[in-house]
Amino acid sequence: MKRIIRAWNKASLIKRILIGMLLGASLGLLFPSLSGLGILGDLFVGGLKAIAPVLVFTLVANALSQHQKGQDTNMKTVIFLYLLGTFAAALLAVLASFLFPVQITLSSASTEIAPPDGIGQVLSNLLLNLVDNPLNAIVQANYIGILSWAVVFGLAMREASKNSKELLKTMADVTSKIVEWIINLAPFGIMGLVFKTISDKGITSLANYGILLGLLVATMAFVALVINPLIAFLFMRKNPYPLVFKCLRVSGITAFFTRSSAANIPVNMKLCQDLGLNPDTYSVSIPLGSTINMAGAAVTINILTLAAVNTLGIPVDFGTAFVLSVVAAISACGASGIAGGSLLLIPVACSLFGISNDLAMQVVGVGFVIGVVQDSCETALNSSTDVLFTAVAEYASARKK
Repeated sequence: MKRIIRAWNKASLIKRILIGMLLGASLGLLFPSLSGLGILGDLFVGGLKAIAPVLVFTLVANALSQHQKGQDTNMKTVIFLYLLGTFAAALLAVLASFLFPVQITLSSASTEIAPPDGIGQVLSNLLLNLVDNPLNAIVQANYIGILSWAVVFGLAMREASKNSKELLKTMADVTSKIVEWIINLAPFGIMGLVFKTISDKGITSLANYGILLGLLVATMAFVALVINPLIAFLFMRKNPYPLVFKCLRVSGITAFFTRSSAANIPVNMKLCQDLGLNPDTYSVSIPLGSTINMAGAAVTINILTLAAVNTLGIPVDFGTAFVLSVVAAISACGASGIAGGSLLLIPVACSLFGISNDLAMQVVGVGFVIGVVQDSCETALNSSTDVLFTAVAEYASARKK
């Protein structure tokens, strides 16, 4: 037993996660009645979600309180890359829908959750989250609010005494250590998540929506393996794939199974640290990216909207589709602030084509059916790209010096 434990501890985290995935899948197929095993996944995700708001607040506030004038944080480049990547993904989704048009069966199925009335409400919600009560923002995991108040507290702490700054730095270090402990439990958490998904949903439950799901996954994969590396190459001027694959392997795998950008913030922070990136940059860019870097959400919104358009026989010219890409990219930035995420922004996009809210909500219902895979792939793309573009911005800056 001691040999097994030593070998386990020596193995890399990725290898241990892969072992957990295989065990979870096998147990889910062979012993689906072992319902208690799924709680391991719930505990892991719950732990990450619980510590992430505190981690974001302490790291951002500490970074800003210690920041010295003249330090380059590359945040302008990071934000530009986030917006560029999201819009490029939205445009690619339009092209994919034009090349491989799909249709869906619209039934009376719907959802009780109310979507936003329009893009104005999406942006309004986003702005109101900025001034949320700071304690409520942490409790509700409102990362826009957490970021805004962390910036305010961090700037105010610049005027504080050295001992006060050291206390804030200690809090950030302690929180980071707790995160490290939780991440080390990832293999068991992933095993529980995989088991729960397979035992609850089964593999055949998605067969009826295979073509639509295939188009969604293929488009997201193209963004991750072609579009994002191309953007990275244009900025870094060197082979981006080692960095791309590392981000997908470390960040993408955990995000795929947790299906939560918030829960993956600690994982991304640790990856940025391992990559040797500037803490002043990634302590802000990673939580910000979990809110506004939404390439996967833009793909989901456009492909499902155009599937509804094809089903209803509505003609679409490329100009209208281009406007759809702009709307999807802007809407995707507000996806995390709305219950139901990207799926509930589909009615906003459908309204561009005169599709009624009742029909649009049926499309949302289809999205929930395929959500097991769609949301997993979407979160993996979104979260891994947060680290990728943060690293790209820093490497591009270093190349110019």
